[in-house]
This record gives sequence, structure tokens and C-alpha cells, in this order.
Amino acid sequence: MTRPWLITGLTGTLAPHIAGALHAQGHAAAGWNRHVTPPDDSPAAHQHLHTLNPQGILHLALGTERWAHTLAAYAHERRIPFVFTSTAMVFHHQPNGPHHPGDPTTALDDYGQLKIRTEQVIRDANPRAVVARIGWQIHPTAPGNNMIQQLNAQHEQQGVIRASRQWIPATSFMTDTAQALVTLAQDGTTGTVHLDSNARDALTFPDLVRALARHLHRPWQVEETDEYSHDQRLSDPVRRLPGLRKRLGQNVT
Repeated sequence: MTRPWLITGLTGTLAPHIAGALHAQGHAAAGWNRHVTPPDDSPAAHQHLHTLNPQGILHLALGTERWAHTLAAYAHERRIPFVFTSTAMVFHHQPNGPHHPGDPTTALDDYGQLKIRTEQVIRDANPRAVVARIGWQIHPTAPGNNMIQQLNAQHEQQGVIRASRQWIPATSFMTDTAQALVTLAQDGTTGTVHLDSNARDALTFPDLVRALARHLHRPWQVEETDEYSHDQRLSDPVRRLPGLRKRLGQNVT
């Protein structure tokens, strides 16, 4: 029987697309049921990992540094791939981007600081781990933390989408990110990488929203503001995702 890939966060937004990409390759994927195996119960977690015997781990679920350490250390001991999905939110808007993999992390909020601590715990436990930072994900229908769903909700509630022209978001299509994460788990990459389809195209948020409205035939009206200023792009010397302009075809001017 084929050993499965362990994917934490399968009840979330992005992880099911990773499972789908693995299934398309003929692999099995298994999740982590927190109600059955509490992540911070180290003996139970190790027993679960021993029983599952995964061929690799992709850690997407939000959790403690202790859980991340357990997963990363197990992968290091077994010499199997380990990919942790981090976030552009490890960078504050001062200093401004574009942000590079080796830049100091500067987040001030609790979420960003949790991700920073988790990144470090993983690096300490597993020098060959991949820490993949991603931005806001785009998908026409996926629930959860999905740009399209949130733009729809804002337009329905307010009749307009307020978008700062001073914000260049880190963002990618969800299916592209999922495939890139699977590739990172399989091609021997190690270290910190950035996955951002807007890294080179540098679309401002209003331009992106208008382009998505045309691309997806949405009746969104955009009100440009200057409320938030951040070049949030995640720059990386290796281009692992198609650019937004290519993804959106002729819908970006």
C-alpha cells in the first residue's frame, strides 16, 4: 500500500487543493484529526505519525510551535520532505517591500509573530525543511480565507470595494500555489522560499480587483483610497508561479 502524504489543515481552504494535486499524481493524502489526536500531546502525536508512516509532510494548519516542532523533527529523523506554509504577514509594512527570503522578519501583530516563531522552531528542528511564504489566495469559489469570497462579501455589504492604490499585495491563484507547494515537497528544495504571482507584475490592489472583476464577470465597483500603504510583494530569485498578468490574460491593462 502506498504511504500517504500527511497534510495538516485539510478542513481549511488551501490544503484540499494540495490533496487534489497529490491525488492527480496517484498519491494518497491523510489529514490530522485534532479531536482524535491532540497536536500538543507529544506521545499521542508521535504514535499517530508512527502509525501513519507518511512519505512527506505539508504543514498548513494553524497551531502551536510545539506541534510544528514535533512534525518537523519527525520528518528530519525519517529523512522525508517537510514543507511549512507561512505567510507574507511575517513582514510589517515598515520597512517596505518587496520582501526577500533572507530579509529580517518584522511583524508586530500576534499572528505574524506566531508565524515568525514557528518558522524558527521548524528551522531549528529540521535544517532541510521548506518554509514557504505565501500571500492572499485567489479562487472563484473556495470558502474561507479566499480573496474572491471576501471581495464579494464587501461589495454585497457596502455596494463598493474600497481598495488602496498604495497597496501592492502578495497574491496568487490558489491552484497555482497548491501545485507549487507539492513541487517543493518533491524536488529537493530546502530553506525559505516565496510564492507570489504578483512579485514581478506589481499590480496595485485597485488594478487587481478590476482585473478580477473582468476575468470572473463580477459587477464590482471600486473606490480607490490611500488608506493602507505597503509593497507587500514576496520576491524570490526562482520563479515558481505564473505571473498575474499571464493568469488574467488580456484583462490587465
